[in-house]
Amino acid sequence: MEVIRIHHPYKKSQIPKEEVVLVLGFFDGVHLGHQKVIEAGKKEAIEKGKKLAVMTFNHHPSVVFKKIDHKKMKYITTVDQKIKRMEENGVDILYVVEFTSAFAGLEPQDFVDQYIVGLNAVTAVAGFDYTYGKADIASMDLLPTYSKDRFSIIEVPKQKQGDEKISSTNIRKMMAEGNMEGANEFLGYTYELSGMVVHGDKRGRTLGFPTANIKISNQSLLPVGGVYAVKIKVANQWYMGMSQIGYNITFEKNRPMTIEVNILDFDEDIYGEHVSVQWCHYLRKEMKFDGVEGLIAQLKKDEEDTREYFTYKGVL
Repeated sequence: MEVIRIHHPYKKSQIPKEEVVLVLGFFDGVHLGHQKVIEAGKKEAIEKGKKLAVMTFNHHPSVVFKKIDHKKMKYITTVDQKIKRMEENGVDILYVVEFTSAFAGLEPQDFVDQYIVGLNAVTAVAGFDYTYGKADIASMDLLPTYSKDRFSIIEVPKQKQGDEKISSTNIRKMMAEGNMEGANEFLGYTYELSGMVVHGDKRGRTLGFPTANIKISNQSLLPVGGVYAVKIKVANQWYMGMSQIGYNITFEKNRPMTIEVNILDFDEDIYGEHVSVQWCHYLRKEMKFDGVEGLIAQLKKDEEDTREYFTYKGVL
C-alpha cells in the first residue's frame, strides 16, 4: 500500500495520475461500519478495474475547530494503526491529509474539485453521514450537485448491530464502561495498543507478580481504568496476561497512571521491547488494599479469573 501525506495546498506531482475509486472518511477505529464503506469501494474498484484509494486526516477536525484541546484528543486508532488497518482491508493508496485551518476553510465545491476530482476519482464512496464542510451545505445529498457528473457516487447506509449504530462514539462509550466484548464486536477485531516496555518500580516482582510497564502513545484511547484479561505480543509471540490501567493506589497517593501487564507463564526481561496488547475482558476496577497480603490474594484471584476466561475462549 502506498501512503501519501498531503499538506494543503498540495502539488499535483504528489498525486498518482491513474484513476481511482476514492473512499472518504475519518475512520477512527476502522470499525465494522468503516469496513463496510471500504468494502463497497473495493467492490467498485474491482468492477471498474481501478485501484482503491482512501482519504483520511492526520487528526480529528474538532482539534482545528477548537472543540477539544489537541492534548486531550484520544484516538481509537492512531495514524500508524490506521495505516495498518487500511492495508489489511485491501487499500492500494492511502492519502493522509493534514487537517489545517486552510484545509478546513475550503468551500464544498473547492473540496470536491481538489480532493475528489483532483485525486482522479471515477467514483466517490462514503458513509451516509459524511460531510466535507458544514452539514447543511456539504452533505452526501448535495454531493451530486458539486460533482457535476464528473464521478459517480456510492453512499453506504447506516450500519447497525441490533438496535445500536456501529460508530466510534458507541465504541468509546463501551470502552469507558469496561465493555470490551461490545467494543471489540463493533470494531470487528480485538482492541489493540502498542508501546515500549519501560522500567517501573519493580514492586510486582516482590509480590510474585512481575509486570511489564508499557509506555504507549499519549494520543491513544485507553479503556476505563481497572484490571483486564489481555493478550500481549512479545517478539512476534502472543501470551496471555492480566493488566492494570491505574495508579497503584495501595502503596502511595498521587502516582502517575501506568499500564502494567503480568504475562502468564513467562519469565524474561523484556525492557526496551516493542509490544502489542489486546484488551479482551474487563475483570474489575482498581482497588485499594490495607496491606500486601490482601493485594496478593486478589492478584491470585485475578490470575485464576484470567485463566478461566481464556480457557472458556479456547485459548488454553
